[in-house]
Amino acid sequence: MNSSDLIRLGVPAGEARRRAVDFISAYCLKGGDRSRIEAEVKAVLASPAAYLEDPLRGAFARAVSQAPAPARAEPAPFRQWGEGLEAEAVAQIRRACQLPVSVAGALMPDAHVGYGLPIGGVLATDNAVIPYAVGVDIACRMKMTVLDLPLRDLERRRERFAGAIEAETRFGVGAFFQERRQHAVMDADWSVSPVTRERKDKAWSQLGTSGSGNHFVEFGRFSASEPIGALPPGEYLALLSHSGSRGTGAEVCEHYSRLALERHPGLDKELKRLAWLPLETAEGQEYWAAMELMGAYAAANHALIHAHIARHLGAVVLLDLENHHNFAWRERHLIGGVEREVIVHRKGATPAGEGALGIIPGSMATPGFVVRGRGQPDSLHSASHGAGRVMSRKAAVQSLSPEKMKRTLKERGVTLISAGLDEAPMVYKDIHRVMAAQADLVQALGRFDPLLVKMAPGGERAED
Repeated sequence: MNSSDLIRLGVPAGEARRRAVDFISAYCLKGGDRSRIEAEVKAVLASPAAYLEDPLRGAFARAVSQAPAPARAEPAPFRQWGEGLEAEAVAQIRRACQLPVSVAGALMPDAHVGYGLPIGGVLATDNAVIPYAVGVDIACRMKMTVLDLPLRDLERRRERFAGAIEAETRFGVGAFFQERRQHAVMDADWSVSPVTRERKDKAWSQLGTSGSGNHFVEFGRFSASEPIGALPPGEYLALLSHSGSRGTGAEVCEHYSRLALERHPGLDKELKRLAWLPLETAEGQEYWAAMELMGAYAAANHALIHAHIARHLGAVVLLDLENHHNFAWRERHLIGGVEREVIVHRKGATPAGEGALGIIPGSMATPGFVVRGRGQPDSLHSASHGAGRVMSRKAAVQSLSPEKMKRTLKERGVTLISAGLDEAPMVYKDIHRVMAAQADLVQALGRFDPLLVKMAPGGERAED
C-alpha cells in the first residue's frame, strides 16, 4: 500500500499518515494478513477511539483522533462590505471560512491583509477559538472621554495638553513606568496561564502605557449630533486613545498559536495561522482565560491613561465610551436559520449589536466617529474598527516624505507631538467612504476631529 492508497482511503495528512505507514510496516513484520491491510486501516479510520490502547494500532489511532477535520468543500457563508478591497484580504476570509470549525464570516470595509484572518475580518466558529483570529494585540481597543474644559483652551494652551500626554503615558515597544501605576486588574488571578503568570511583573511595569504602531493618544473636537447618554448635542473637548495589551498580550497569542498548530500539524500552509483550540481542551480553556485577562488589562491601560490625564488637567469627565476590537466573544446568532451559540472573532472589527455604542477612528488628520450599532445579522453584529490601511509600513516610509506629511497636518490644523511616516494620514483609506459603505451596520452619533496627536516616534517596531 502506497501514499496514493492512504490518500484514497482518507487518512489525514501529516502525523496520521506517517503513523499509518508505521502501523502497516509493523503489521506486516508481525505476519499480518496483507490482504486485510486496507480493511485494517479503514477500521481504525472509522473508529479510532476503539483502538487507542491497542499496542499495534494505538499510535495510528491517536494520530487519527487528533488530526484536523478536513476543510469544508464549500466555505461557510460570508459577506463583505465595501468595494475595491484587497484581493488577498478577500481570499483570507474565504480560506478562514473553509475551516471545519467555521460557520459564518464577514469582511468589513476597512479590511486589509493580516496574519491568517484579515484585519477587518469577522469569523464565527463552533466551540473553537483561533488565537490569530483574535490577533497579536489582544483586546486592542478604543476609549474616549469628553472633558469639561473649554475647547478654545486646546488652541490657546496646547503645550499644557501636550505636557499632560507626555507625563501620563509612555510610547514605544519597551515603554514602561519606573513608578508603577495602580489598578485592581493586578489583583486578578494571573496564574490562569503560564504566560500571564510569568509576564505579570512585566505587564505591571507597562500598565498605563500606549505602545507603538497605530496606537495613539490625542485631544480633539467632539461634535455630538444627538444626545449620547447624559451628554447633550454640542461641541466639546475630548480625549481619544487606541492601544491594547502590550507585550504580554502578544506573548499569549504566540504561545497558544504554537499549541494550536501542534494540535493540527497537517494544516495547509495557507491555514497554519488559523490553527484553532477546541474550547473543551485544557489549552482552549487556558487561552480563553488569558484572553479575558488581557481584555481587563487593556481596559485598565486606557482607564489609567484617561484618569491620569484628566487629573493632570483638573478636568471632570462628562462622557466615557470604550470598546474592544481584537477579541473573541461567546454570542448567539442565526446560523443557517437556527439560533445557536458561536464564538465570534473580531480581528480589527467593532462590536455593533443593536444599540451598542462604539468608536471608529480615522487617521491623525481625519475624523473618527462615535456610532450606535444596528445589529446587522449578516455582519455578525460587527462594523469596521477604523479607516484601514492602503499601503504597508515599508511602502509608506519608502514613498512618503516628512514634508508632505507636515503640509497635510498643517492644512487640517493638527499639531503632531510625534509619529512615524508609516502612520501618515495618506496610508489610510478615506474614512468617509468607509462609513458610507457600512451605513447599514452603524449610525454615526458624533464626530471626533483630532487636533493634538501623540504616537510612538518613527523607527519603532509596530505592536498593532
